[in-house]
Amino acid sequence: MSSPPIRVNRHESESARWEMVERTPHAGLGPHIRRYSGYQEYSTGPFRRREPATADAVLIISFGPSIDVFYPEKPACAGQRCRSFFAGLDDGPALTEYAGSQHGVQVDLTPLGAHMLLGVPMHEVAGRVVELDDLLGADGRRLVERLYDAPGWAARFDLLDAAIAKRLGESTPPSPDVAWAWSRLRGTRGGVSVGTLTEELGCSRRHLARRFREQVGMPPKLIGRVLRFERVTARLAREGVARWADVALDCGYYDQSHFNRDFREFAGITPSEYMASLLPGGGGIAADEVTSVQDLTAAAA
Repeated sequence: MSSPPIRVNRHESESARWEMVERTPHAGLGPHIRRYSGYQEYSTGPFRRREPATADAVLIISFGPSIDVFYPEKPACAGQRCRSFFAGLDDGPALTEYAGSQHGVQVDLTPLGAHMLLGVPMHEVAGRVVELDDLLGADGRRLVERLYDAPGWAARFDLLDAAIAKRLGESTPPSPDVAWAWSRLRGTRGGVSVGTLTEELGCSRRHLARRFREQVGMPPKLIGRVLRFERVTARLAREGVARWADVALDCGYYDQSHFNRDFREFAGITPSEYMASLLPGGGGIAADEVTSVQDLTAAAA
C-alpha cells in the first residue's frame, strides 16, 4: 500500500528558517492519529511560540536540543525543559521556547488514541508535559533512535505507522460509549450538547463525565468547547478573517461575547492578536512575551 502524500512548508528570514513536513497516517490509524509533522529549524536567538488549547494530545520526538514548555495561565505550574515528551489535553495555552535549533517529529493523537497508545488514565496527564522515557521507557528510547537513523521524512513516517499500529494492536480499545460520544463531538465540532449525548446513550451526565475523565482527559462539555474553538482556528488558517461577527456565527457561537471569552481562554490572546501573531510557512504562532523557563522558575520561588 502506498503512503499518503507529503506536504512541505519552508520559510527563511534574517533571524530564522524552518522546514515543516506533514503527512497523514495510513487510513487504518485515522481514528487514533491525526497527523505527523517533521520539523527542522534554526534561529539566531531564542524562538518563542504560543500553543493554543487543542482537542489533540501531542507527542514530541526530538532529535536535537531541549525545548522549554510552560503554561502562562497557570502561574503555579513550573516550566519544564524537555526533549522527547508527551503533552496531554489542556484547556489553556502553552508557551514554548528554544534557542538555536530544533529537529524532530510531532505526532498529533486523538485523546482515545493517546489513551490506547500510552495505557494511562488521561486525567493523569491532562495539562501536563511528561517525558517520553517516563511513559514508554526503553521502547520509547528505541523508537527515538530508529526515527533519528531513518534516511528521511518518508521513512520516518512509515516507521511511525508501523510502530503505532503494533502498539495499538496490543492495547485495550476505548469503552464503546466514550468512543461513540467522542465521534459525535468530533463530527459536529462540538455542536452536540452533553444532554443530547446522554439521552442518546441512555446514561447519566455523571457517568459520561467520569468515563471521559479517564479516557479523554476532559469532561465532554469542555472538550466540546475546545472543538468549537478549533473550528475557528481552522477557518482562520484557511480563509483569514473579514468580520469577526461572521466568524463567530459561522463557527457556532451564539454571540460575540462568548466567542471572545472562549478565544481568550483557549489562546491566551484576543482574536486580533492571534491573527497578528501567525507565522509564515506553517510556522505556528509567535509569542514574543515569553521569558526563559529559568526566569519563570526563579520568579515563582
